[in-house]
Amino acid sequence: MKTLAFCLLFAVSVAAAQSAATDRSAQMPEVGHVSTTNVDKSVDPCSDFYHYACGNILNTHAMPADEIYWGPFGRIALWNDAVLHQALIDAAAKREGRTAVEQKIGDYWTACMDQSAANTQSLQQLQPLLSAVDQMKAMSQLAPVLARIHTSFYAAWEGGDNQTNVAVFGYGPTPDFNNARSVVASFDQGGLSLPGRDFYLNDDAKSKEIRDKFVAYVSRMLQLSGTTAPQADAEAREILAMETNMAKSQMDVIKRRDPKNLNHRMSLAQVKALTPSFNFDEYLKDVHSPSSSIYIVTTPEFFQALDQWIRTEPVDHWRSYLRFHILQKAASSLSDDFVNASFEFNDKQLFGQQQIQPRWRRCVARTDRDLGEALGQAYVARAFPPASKQRMLTMVADLKSALDRDIEAADWMQPQTKAAAHRKLAAQIEKIGYPDHWRDYSSLNITAESNLGNIERAAAFESNRQMQKIGKPLDRMEWGMTPPTVNAYENPQENTINFPAGILQPPFFDADADDAINYGAIGVVIGHETIHGFDDQGRKFDANGDLKDWWTDQDAKNYDERGNCIAEEYTQLVPEAGVKQNGRLTQGEDTADNGGIYIAMAALRSDLMRQGKTLDDKGADGLTNLQRFFLGYANDWCGSFRPEAMRTIVLTNPHSLDQYRVNNVVANMPEFQKAFSCRVGAPLVHAKRCHIW
Repeated sequence: MKTLAFCLLFAVSVAAAQSAATDRSAQMPEVGHVSTTNVDKSVDPCSDFYHYACGNILNTHAMPADEIYWGPFGRIALWNDAVLHQALIDAAAKREGRTAVEQKIGDYWTACMDQSAANTQSLQQLQPLLSAVDQMKAMSQLAPVLARIHTSFYAAWEGGDNQTNVAVFGYGPTPDFNNARSVVASFDQGGLSLPGRDFYLNDDAKSKEIRDKFVAYVSRMLQLSGTTAPQADAEAREILAMETNMAKSQMDVIKRRDPKNLNHRMSLAQVKALTPSFNFDEYLKDVHSPSSSIYIVTTPEFFQALDQWIRTEPVDHWRSYLRFHILQKAASSLSDDFVNASFEFNDKQLFGQQQIQPRWRRCVARTDRDLGEALGQAYVARAFPPASKQRMLTMVADLKSALDRDIEAADWMQPQTKAAAHRKLAAQIEKIGYPDHWRDYSSLNITAESNLGNIERAAAFESNRQMQKIGKPLDRMEWGMTPPTVNAYENPQENTINFPAGILQPPFFDADADDAINYGAIGVVIGHETIHGFDDQGRKFDANGDLKDWWTDQDAKNYDERGNCIAEEYTQLVPEAGVKQNGRLTQGEDTADNGGIYIAMAALRSDLMRQGKTLDDKGADGLTNLQRFFLGYANDWCGSFRPEAMRTIVLTNPHSLDQYRVNNVVANMPEFQKAFSCRVGAPLVHAKRCHIW
C-alpha cells in the first residue's frame, strides 16, 4: 500500500524534531518571530539569499545534542511539546471528574513515564509475541504470525515514499485509483530495516560501513533478547542477506512517484497466484480485513519474489528475521539497553543525533501517535484560538484565487485543460487546524500499568479502524495528521489541503505580524500544498481524486518540458552530504515550492491592493513589502541538519534541503531580482528560469 500524501517537510525531520538537549519541561520555550532586520549583511543576498536571511539565526541557534535538525520546525515542536506536556501532567494528576479523554491520555502518560517498569517487565510482556515466532515450525505458519505482528505495532496500513516500514509487506485501505470515492485494499512492498533499497545495493564505502554497523546492531538486539553472541552474529548476517534480496525486488523510489506505476488492480485470486506459498486467506482473517472489490498491488514483482523466498529460505532464517523486526518495533518501549542500542544505530549512525531525547518528550510523541485526536483536543484548547483559523481561511481563499488567475493566464495551456484545472481547484477542500468531529477512542482500553500493553492495544485499535474502511466510501474530512503536528500536506485522492494547528504558530503564522510576513511564511506553505494538486504527481488526478488524464497531449508535453527544467535544476551535488541529489526524486516538492511562492506573492499583491498599498511600499524597517515577503519565506527554512541526516534524506526523501528550497526558488524569480536590485549574471539570477505555476 502506498499512501499518497505530499507533505511540506521531511517526515523524518518532524519526528526527529521531537527532542531537546535538556529537560526544559518546567518552562515554556520561546517561539521565533520573523525579524527583517536580523540579516547577515556580510552576505550578498543576490549570491546566497539563504545565508543572508538565515546566517545570524544559524549562528545564534546551536543545534541541541539530541537533534538531527534544528530550525523553525524544531523550535515550534519543542513549544508544542511543552504545551502537551502540561496537558498530560494535568490529566494524569486529576483523580476526580476526569473526562474519558483525560483518562486515556493521563493513564497513557503515566504508564509511558514508568521507566522502572520498562526496565524490569517489558521484555517479559513482549514474550508472547516472540514465542509465537519461536514456535513457527513451518512456513505455512507465516501468515498468522505476520498478521499478529502487523496488528501489534504501527503501521502496516501506512505506506511511505520507499516502502511500508513493516516486516515483509504492508497491507491496508486506500482510495481506488480509478474511483477515489471508494476505498479498496492494497498490498505494498516492505520488509526493509534500513531507510531505502539503495542502502543495501550501493557499493560505495559509506554504504558498506552502514551495512556492517547494521549487522552489529541486529546482533546486539538479538543478544539482548537472549540469543547467544555467536548465534546472533550469524543470524544478523542472514537477516541482512534476506533484506538485500527484498531490496533487489522492490520498485525504486523514483518509479514509485508515478501513481500509474502503482495501480496494479487484481482480484484476490490473482494476488494469491503471485505468492501461492503464502496463506492470504488466513492473514486477511487475522487482521480483520473485509473483502475488497479489488486489491491494488503496488509492486507485483516483489510479491512474486516473496513466493520464492518463502519456498527457499529456511524457516529458522525467517524466525530470526521476524524476531528482530519485533524487537526493532518495540525497542523504544523496552528496557534502557534496547533503547540505547536502537538509538546508537537508528538515530546516531543514520542521522547523526548525538544524544537521546529526554523521556518526557518521547512519551509526548507516543501519546500523540497513539491518541492523537484525544491529545489534540487539549492542544487546540490551549494553543489555537478561533481567530487564527478564520485568518487562515481568508489566506487560503486568497491563494486559491491567485492560482485560479494563474491557470487562466497560462499561455501554454489550452482552454479545455484550463477548464479541468479550474474544476479541480474549485473542488479542493481546505482543512484548517483540527477535525470537525473528533475520533472516538471509547473502545480502546488504556491503563496506567502497562506501557507496552497500551502500545499494542492502540496499534490493534488503529489497525482494525483502518481495515473497516475497506469497501466503504472515502471520508474526505478525515485527517492524516494530528492537530499538534508541525507539518502540512495535500492528498490528491481526497483533493484536500491540510494544515494542522501545530504549524500555525510563529514564525509560520504570526497573529502579530503584518501581511507581507505572513503571506511570505504561512502563505507560501498554503501555496505549496495547493500546488501539490498540480505538480508532476498531483496533476495526474482529476477533481474527484481519480487517476485520470485530463490533459491534452500538447499541454502534457508543455508541462513535462517545464517540469524537466525543475528536475534538471535540482539535480546537483550536495557537498555537505557527500552524495548527489536526484531532481527526479524531488521534482514534486520543488514544483510546489516554486509555484507556491508565486501564488502567495500574487495573493499578497491583491491583499495589499484592498488596503490601498503596493508591494513596493516601505515599512518602518525601511524594507519594501516585497523584500519582507521574501524574508518571511526564507525564515521558514532557517534550519540546519547533521551531515548523516543530510545523506540519508538526499538518498531517500522527496524534499530538497533547506538552502536549495530558498536559493533555487528565488533564483527563478524576476521579482526577487527586482526586490534586491540583483545584477544580471548574479548567482541567484538564473539565465534559464524554471517556472510552471
